[in-house]
Amino acid sequence: MKLRVRALRTVAAGAGAALLAGLCSGLTAPASAAPAPRADHVVFLGLDGFDIDYVGDAPMPNLERLLRRGSLTTSTGVMTSITNPSWSSVATGAWPERHRNTAYWYDAASGTARGQQRELAVPTIAQAVRDQGGTVMSAQWFILQNYGTAYGDPEGIYTQPGGECSRRVDDAVAVLEGRPVSSGGAPVTAPKIPDLTAVYCDTLDAIGHSGGDRDPRIPGALQMIDEQIGRLVQATKDAGVYGRTAFVITGDHGMTTFMNGLDTQVVEAIAKAGYKAEYLASGQRPAAGTDAVIVVGGVGSLHLVGKAAGDPVAERRIAAALRAVPHIRSVYAKDDQRRMRMSPNYGELVVEPEPGWTLGASRTTPAGAHGTTNDLRIPLVLAGAGVKPGRAPHRPRHVDVAPTMAALLGIAPPSGVQGRVLNEALQRR
Repeated sequence: MKLRVRALRTVAAGAGAALLAGLCSGLTAPASAAPAPRADHVVFLGLDGFDIDYVGDAPMPNLERLLRRGSLTTSTGVMTSITNPSWSSVATGAWPERHRNTAYWYDAASGTARGQQRELAVPTIAQAVRDQGGTVMSAQWFILQNYGTAYGDPEGIYTQPGGECSRRVDDAVAVLEGRPVSSGGAPVTAPKIPDLTAVYCDTLDAIGHSGGDRDPRIPGALQMIDEQIGRLVQATKDAGVYGRTAFVITGDHGMTTFMNGLDTQVVEAIAKAGYKAEYLASGQRPAAGTDAVIVVGGVGSLHLVGKAAGDPVAERRIAAALRAVPHIRSVYAKDDQRRMRMSPNYGELVVEPEPGWTLGASRTTPAGAHGTTNDLRIPLVLAGAGVKPGRAPHRPRHVDVAPTMAALLGIAPPSGVQGRVLNEALQRR
């Protein structure tokens, strides 16, 4: 994959100027009748923490063979580049501004900080498939649970076996082979090969968080993932549907190594501006007298509370103080957040550290984090039925995945979709 890797890294290296333009793009998929199908089935593999720079770190012969029927390119994620908002955009085709899934923010209504959630304001690709008479199976791609799939539903099977990636692929292979799987403790058999089969693996994310984006275990994990790709491909061959199946593989976000913390400097800078700041973890409430709460998830969502709530002077002074702190990369006000199509649930300010730094505490050993604009470049594989071999899509984004899968299946996209069909990479009908 060396030639492809060089091409991808050239794209990634030159993407800085275009990155925010991609996030801020106003392209919206037009409403239209369902197209003719290009594939009878789609197999989706979601790889949590699949950083673009991992491509080429290990031999992946099964992926290489699959790419002879498609392409590998760099896709752009969403802000914040946290797992649940990111997968929400992949699954719905909507920006966070519309699907409203938010991670690590302060909920003024409950008076508490919140971590990750699964709430969605718009339908998923699984719901679109089901609404149009199709069937779905999700092996622990949790963002589809109760949004088109559920425990015990044979036409929308959800399984959560836990364990390694291979265990989740076991369930997908069983369904493709017509065998029952345990869905919420009960054996369930799909009535036919699902139109959409989704598998979620989080091995790369777990390794990256514990050891950083250059952890020596990553190549071994990539080889394991390649084995699972081979198993999924073989299962479609054994089921007799390989030639009629499209494969989509992507991640939710990248990963950035850090060791240095800014927690003390941030609180001190806000204090010098005349305000009291407090960091909150999920479920915590601010203390009396607090003016600004910060909830960290890669970036910091800063919310004005107490006497400072709704005070534009406080917002300006705190923003200026934070911009003067060394190793603060950006401070995004509400206008910036709207241009980046972020969830409106974030605070008056979103604070982004430089790569290598965290808004939390320093560490003595490397660790990995994501959530910033540094973590938006993710591999995207399109291959198989309905896909043009060697024709990579132009500037694909998370929000383009769901409408493209819908087009491959010949159905209307989810009703909240804002992305586009990557037609340039697909075969003509």
